[in-house]
Parts: sequence; structure tokens; C-alpha cells
Amino acid sequence: MLAGKQEMIKASTLLPPIISNQKGYKIYFLTGQNYLYQTLFCAFSLKKVSKIPFQFILIDDGSFDQKLINQANEQMPDVKIITKQEVEANLESKLPIKDFPYLHYKRKVYPHIKKLTDIHTIGDETYKLVLDSDMLFWNEPLEMINWLKDPEGCLYMLDTVESYGYDKKLMHDLCGFEIPKLLNVGVFGSNSKNINWSNLENWSQELEYKQGGSYFLEQALSAMLIANEQKTILNKKQYIVNPEDSKSDDEIAKLKHYVDLSKKYYFEKAWKNI
Repeated sequence: MLAGKQEMIKASTLLPPIISNQKGYKIYFLTGQNYLYQTLFCAFSLKKVSKIPFQFILIDDGSFDQKLINQANEQMPDVKIITKQEVEANLESKLPIKDFPYLHYKRKVYPHIKKLTDIHTIGDETYKLVLDSDMLFWNEPLEMINWLKDPEGCLYMLDTVESYGYDKKLMHDLCGFEIPKLLNVGVFGSNSKNINWSNLENWSQELEYKQGGSYFLEQALSAMLIANEQKTILNKKQYIVNPEDSKSDDEIAKLKHYVDLSKKYYFEKAWKNI
């Protein structure tokens, strides 16, 4: 598996140019030194199955250097890169540390939360579609594209098992609404303007105070944020989380999110089939 990962990293540098259209539909990735190769494959696979113009926006997870910026610009012509310096200046303006100490603390020890704090405070766009990098598109994701064209409420995938890391009753008590089932944030479209950052500060602190830290905190917070919103839920047979290592569903699959045990298939075979 690790050998396959190294092969994938090398192959990512040889991909054809992935054009980012400055007037295209915006897609956001949180990425960096350890993930750019996956981001490139994900974006390449999307461009391969769709003629729709996309603008790819890379949010620096804190690990970009000039070499990586040069690589991203070369491999993704016209890509937009939001650097660490821009992110930090933006956070100090919109989420000052004196008002949001816990969110700033979590950013240092739990990078996943940057998918909320760093991306949803950037720019003036009301709606943002955030993709995880460890995914590959196999057929045109029309449902995702249709949401991008006319976004309303939120958009997400369904997990195979509920992975929030916290008791749903506690989550419900904190946000005041019924928690959606099986939300997976591999694909997550939502309204940045609807985020109450004070709630997010309090929720994250209360969840961890009462039930400890969790790898799935960001997913739990995302479920709480959109609990009372109109939901566009992607078909789990077409947008597949933790796919099995077979090609039997490739004809109907539109997107596969390679988490957990499916990482093995992802690194050894899946990217090669792209």
C-alpha cells in the first residue's frame, strides 16, 4: 500500500494540465505538502468526466512553500491559492483570537477544523462547495453540479456508518435541532453566511469538555451547523464512501471517497484506473 502511495505521488507530477477556469464554478480544497498529489488526482478525475468549467481554489493548510506553490500553478493553470499568510490575516479580521480562543486552539492541534474556519471565512461567496482530496470521480456528478449552479441549503454525502464521535442527544441539545443521519463531509456544500461562529466556538468546547476529543469533531460540527437547513443528499450508491475493492459499481458510481480500509485499494489500484 505504501509503495502504491509513493507511485501515486510520482504519477501526480506527470498528469496533464488541470485547467482552472477563473469564471468557472468554485470548488475548494484544504490541501498542502502531504495532500496536493491527492488534490491533483481528484481535480483531474472531475475534469475528465465533466466539460463544466470549474475554478479550483486551494486553501493552504499551513504547509505550502514556494516550491509547492510553483508546482500547483504549473499543474493547475489559473488555480487560485489562498496562502497561510492570507488565511491568518483573514482569521484575525473575522475570527480574532480574543473572541474565539478555542477555535484558534483547535486549529493548532486538529487541522480538520480548518475546513470550516479557514475556508468559510474566505471571500465574499455566500455558498461554498468543499471537497476532500482523497476522492476520485468516475462519472459526471450531475447532482453536485446542479447544486453548484443553483445552491440552496446544504449538500452532502452519506456515510456507511454514523461517524460523529459524539452522542447525538448532546449534539441536539447544543444546537436545538434534530441531527441529520450519516452525514459525510467528503462533499460538503453550505452557506458560509449562515455560520454562527460564536455557536461553533461554544459547541466545540462543550462537546470536548463533556465527551472528550474526537477525530470526527469537524464532521459533528458540520452536522450541527446544517441541522435545520434544506438538504440535498447525494445518492449513496453513486457517491460512495469507503468503497469496496471492486470495479463492479464503476458504471453507476459518480464519486468514491476512499476512507478507512478503502485506502488500500485507492493507493494500489484506483488512481491507476483513472
